[in-house]
Amino acid sequence: MTNKQEPTLALFYCQNVPDSGVGERQLLEEKYGPRLRLFPIPCSGRLEPLHLLRALEELADAAYVITCPGDQCRYFEGNARAKKRVERTKQILSDIGLETDRVGIIMGTKEAAKGLPTLAAEILDTTTQLGISPVFAKKT
Repeated sequence: MTNKQEPTLALFYCQNVPDSGVGERQLLEEKYGPRLRLFPIPCSGRLEPLHLLRALEELADAAYVITCPGDQCRYFEGNARAKKRVERTKQILSDIGLETDRVGIIMGTKEAAKGLPTLAAEILDTTTQLGISPVFAKKT
């Protein structure tokens, strides 16, 4: 990574999130370009801390996970597992001196279901305030 101008976001999301089909994904990739890297996964519970840390090391200034609503997980407790793993990743970031806000999780709710495009825009707005990761600042 060299001469990055804007912070980038690695966004891992459950394929059951509303408006997360191929068409919406392509529109997001066109709109945000290299600022947003999308990673659809069958279940957010399959994500490990290593995936988030690797994204922060190699391609993104922040890494977030979007899960399906708590009571609608097809695999019963996938989103609960994802939450624990994001918390573990935050602890690792804290231990090595990086801001814990560079990793996060958005758990969908049935009452106020937001689609992937809306959530991606909100997360990008939040993570842009963090700026370029110190990991990449030292490389440039």
